[in-house]
Amino acid sequence: MNIRARAPLRISFAGGGTDVPPFPEREGGLVLNATIDRYAYGLLRPRRDRQVRIESADLKLSVNYQVDDAPIFDGRLDLVKAAIRRLGDPGAPGYDIFLQSNAPPGSGLGSSSTVMVTLIGLLKEHHNLALTDYEVASLSHHIERIDMGMLGGMQDQYAATFGGFNFIEFGADRVIVNPLRVSADVVNELEHNMLLCYTGRTRRSDGVIEDQTARYEGGDTGTMAALRNQKELAVDMKNALVRRRPDEFGALLHQAWTQKRRMSPKIATDFIDEAYAAARRAGALGGKVTGAGGGGYMLFYCEFRRKHRVAEVLTKMGGEVTEFAFAAQGLTTWSMPHD
Repeated sequence: MNIRARAPLRISFAGGGTDVPPFPEREGGLVLNATIDRYAYGLLRPRRDRQVRIESADLKLSVNYQVDDAPIFDGRLDLVKAAIRRLGDPGAPGYDIFLQSNAPPGSGLGSSSTVMVTLIGLLKEHHNLALTDYEVASLSHHIERIDMGMLGGMQDQYAATFGGFNFIEFGADRVIVNPLRVSADVVNELEHNMLLCYTGRTRRSDGVIEDQTARYEGGDTGTMAALRNQKELAVDMKNALVRRRPDEFGALLHQAWTQKRRMSPKIATDFIDEAYAAARRAGALGGKVTGAGGGGYMLFYCEFRRKHRVAEVLTKMGGEVTEFAFAAQGLTTWSMPHD
């Protein structure tokens, strides 16, 4: 049987950065996010020989090796190799794995971690592993951040696994995902009034997370205050959602961006600042960069009657504007007959 999997990408509203060590261990992190109708997809097709073949449509890379060979970490699909090393069975036959995402790495929508969650879903089903959602998310995080030493937070793996609107608490030794019961009217209103703008620039190794972490560990008062304010805003924005106050939520989004910018000077770029100011002039109540910063997607909440003007202004500046819908389901796997 062919095994298929998909997991949704996410947008983060507030609290991003408080899920990046050492902040959760020292002060506890709080993040408010939601998954959207953009996905990472995966296919696992069993083979009769001992070959493992991995192909990534996003990175335009493929690698082949024997099941019982130790994977070589050479910069070519190393994350996938690390997951197979941790979950694979050297005594079993091989398989082909194909991965594809709706957003490029560094987009700010959590695409790299969402691909990892999708991959764990494929391997879990293939090897008949009894893993809970918490275990899938934790394992995905461990492979990325611990095994492979990739800097970043914890929210993406949990958002992709659980799906929907979530208020997530990060502590020294545990994570608690609190699913939010957001009314259908409020979800519709958010979709009605929000848009995404791709800046055309992906965030790679520009040092945003390193700089933010160094400033926090060094006791930078601005960074420390901004991170703590992010936690408060995550609570306020969660309350606005569940109390059916979407316009208040939109205004708080502006405050969240104001605080996020204080966490590191690398978060905003000239284009991001100019696009944000132009969107506000055109009628956006609030907005923010959806990931660590430095590029990727920006999210805006607009007065609906002025939303088209915001889109026009951002498009003229070179942004790629799209609408989106929220996705209630997290990681999903299914099987189909071998083709």
